[in-house]
Amino acid sequence: MLHNLQSRRVAVIGGSRIPFCRSHSVYRNCTNKELMTAALKGVVNKFDLKGQTLGEVALGALIKHSSDWNLARESVIESGLSLRTPAFDLQRACGTSLEAAILIANKISLGQIEVGIAGGTDSISDAPVVYPDEYRNLLMEIHRARSPLDRIKPIFKIRPQHFKPQFPVVTEPQTGLSMGESTELMAKKWNLQRDHQDQLAFSSHVNAAAAYDAGWFDDLVVPFKKIEKDNNIRSNTTIEKLAALRPAFDKSGKGTMTAGNSTPLTDGAAAVLLTSEDWAREKNLPVMAYLTFAKASAVNFIDNEGLLMAPAYAVSDMLKQANLSLQEFDFYEIHEAFAAQTLATLEAWQSKDFCRDKLGRNEPMGSINLKRLNTKGGSIAIGHPFAATGARIVATMAKLLHEKGSGRGLISVCTAGGMGVTAIMESV
Repeated sequence: MLHNLQSRRVAVIGGSRIPFCRSHSVYRNCTNKELMTAALKGVVNKFDLKGQTLGEVALGALIKHSSDWNLARESVIESGLSLRTPAFDLQRACGTSLEAAILIANKISLGQIEVGIAGGTDSISDAPVVYPDEYRNLLMEIHRARSPLDRIKPIFKIRPQHFKPQFPVVTEPQTGLSMGESTELMAKKWNLQRDHQDQLAFSSHVNAAAAYDAGWFDDLVVPFKKIEKDNNIRSNTTIEKLAALRPAFDKSGKGTMTAGNSTPLTDGAAAVLLTSEDWAREKNLPVMAYLTFAKASAVNFIDNEGLLMAPAYAVSDMLKQANLSLQEFDFYEIHEAFAAQTLATLEAWQSKDFCRDKLGRNEPMGSINLKRLNTKGGSIAIGHPFAATGARIVATMAKLLHEKGSGRGLISVCTAGGMGVTAIMESV
């Protein structure tokens, strides 16, 4: 039981990540541990943490092999940190590393630890391939056998169909729909136009390309496997090129979501350093920003809500707790799982009916200044290694606030399973 613990401000010192790359490209032969270790080493080297013992490291991955059961600890062991640094795995779909940052922040705030790293990784290229349960049961039967004869008998039950591999799919068990198919339903419900989705995707690429050209990511992205930048960013894309793409999920002629206005399958890893103010001062590390509020939410996406609408609820509840309006932010980092998801959330906040009936508000939350949205590019351009995106966004927001020298930023991440994770960061 916790007694007499007073909350403290939680400082975000900064982060590091490897370039995010399209799956089955540059990192096709890399493991999650290799990706995560590289990102952790980036933080260790950036903040001179080699050999130091930290209070905790929290990270995770969505798609991993059974051999990665202790991924966080194994990555820490190879990161250059002291082996006395504890670590644990967690998973909240696409909100994993943002949730990790929140958990680390809570421990710091309560005084349980002084410093920690939050992060995440995912590799679709190294996804585990499994075989039918019937074949697995036969193998287990052989394993449990006590005599040579009992070990031989199951072999005669093996059939050719047992060797048909089953690849992991991003499909909701409760509905049988892929995330793209689910979001198409949201796009139709909110009457989202194709050209609006393409415009958001275009802005994502333009902003990301401009940030790289300006050297903005130089201290946030560490080279890995001879790659220095995210390989999905299309600096030469145009609205016309995006408009020419065919719908990817609803091919009936009514679909509006394409490969161009959706996030690509991506490999990568990211990590961020959080500390108490005292620890940062002792180590002479400048504080970039503070993590001040956080909220998670979930919706009934099976019966009456869009799969990726939970952030609309989480942000509303968080703003009530913080006594802030939606417009009181200098930056908005909203994870672009799909352009349609981001636009549906923005539409919901402007809807009088939605805000009254679903959020319990007397009036709409209103609109945001789109020039403040994902100003250095979003997931559509940069990519989305599921568990890594939250840490990428926290590090990005910290730098944005540090450069401005004032203000606050809103973070919103939708996840599979009808959940959302959100946070507020504030300037020093």
